[in-house]
Amino acid sequence: MSLSTRPQAEPRSAYKAFRAIDTRWSDNDLYGHVNNVVYYSWFDSAVNALLIESGTIDIHAGEVIGLVIETQCNYFAPLAFPEAVVAGIRVAHMGSSSVRYEVGIFPADESQLSAAKGHFIHVYVDRAGRRPVALPAALLGVLESLK
Repeated sequence: MSLSTRPQAEPRSAYKAFRAIDTRWSDNDLYGHVNNVVYYSWFDSAVNALLIESGTIDIHAGEVIGLVIETQCNYFAPLAFPEAVVAGIRVAHMGSSSVRYEVGIFPADESQLSAAKGHFIHVYVDRAGRRPVALPAALLGVLESLK
């Protein structure tokens, strides 16, 4: 990978929705910063909370659920407990049954560049058979607002 194609931190303005996240004591690793695996949990929690609060996904009884099939993250600056952070969310691509969400993690101090950014892909399936289904209409409306 050349330097010109290396991922870069992005500004808050690149994202459409935001969720506050509190770090926990257990998020820090022995090196004194939030461990890399915690970022993936933040991605999943931020997007799913947004979908649950919008009423488009019912994680307990809904017929359609989203399964993560791919995830990735790039890190630009360390974060550490007890620092509060903010997740910026956007939709980069929608297929007939899948969505690529992109998430930027920012210090809550209004820093304009992401400390990390990444993505994950949900494939929406029927709960019982775990087969891909078309994105539900209510979900499409929320996803369009995140493009």
